[in-house]
Amino acid sequence: GQVLAESGGGSVQAGGSLTLSCRVPPETNVEYCMAWFRQAPGKEREGVAVIYTSDAVTYADAVRGRFTIAKDKVNNTLYLQMNNLKPEDTALYHCAARRGNCYETSWTYRMHYNYWGQGTLVIVSS
Repeated sequence: GQVLAESGGGSVQAGGSLTLSCRVPPETNVEYCMAWFRQAPGKEREGVAVIYTSDAVTYADAVRGRFTIAKDKVNNTLYLQMNNLKPEDTALYHCAARRGNCYETSWTYRMHYNYWGQGTLVIVSS
């Protein structure tokens, strides 16, 4: 299947900021629901934020108020602006895309998505 490409990870100190990006190759007449997930060492992959085809967004409780998800429809690029980073945000961050819209009750499920990136590493030191 199609693999997405994330970029923008790195190492920062607590309180710092990073912006992740992910380009989704366009398909004619296809809209995508897009999301960010993360996986910390020894933990399950978890949903961080989703942006629906309507541009509505939903955030996980752990990042609400600090992270912002956005998409550039012209360039089919997904972003995650991360502010006030904490050591517990350290993880491999993956973008995901679903052809068509997502469902509010299932956007955090990995099987909900058609395409995934291989991840970009974010390390936050205290």
